[in-house]
Amino acid sequence: MGNLGWYQLMTTVAKKVGGPKQLLTLVAVGGYVIIRGVEAGGKKVIKLVKKDNKEKSTSKVLPAYKFIIDGKDDKGLIFSSGDVFYVAARHDDVILIEKEKDDNNPYFVSVDWLMKVSSFKDNN
Repeated sequence: MGNLGWYQLMTTVAKKVGGPKQLLTLVAVGGYVIIRGVEAGGKKVIKLVKKDNKEKSTSKVLPAYKFIIDGKDDKGLIFSSGDVFYVAARHDDVILIEKEKDDNNPYFVSVDWLMKVSSFKDNN
């Protein structure tokens, strides 16, 4: 469809709705309704995802441990007495920990070392 075809279509539609002002109003209102519908649907999806994440996070609470001394390990983990950490995973003598409020998480440490510097006790 060439330029004349689109012009002809627009003028035909404008005549059917009562003129160009009414056509522009209908297009604006229609766009507004579509945008608001998408926004409302998006908000509903976000609420459902947050609810699902909250249920998952509260259903599995990891025990918290604290460091009992100040120090630094050879891999860059800096800790102070009272700092809280969580054991995320363990494989044999290696433990993956996440220190609370630390942007450099996670850290791999040995079980023996962790028992010397924290409240962590080996149950295996």
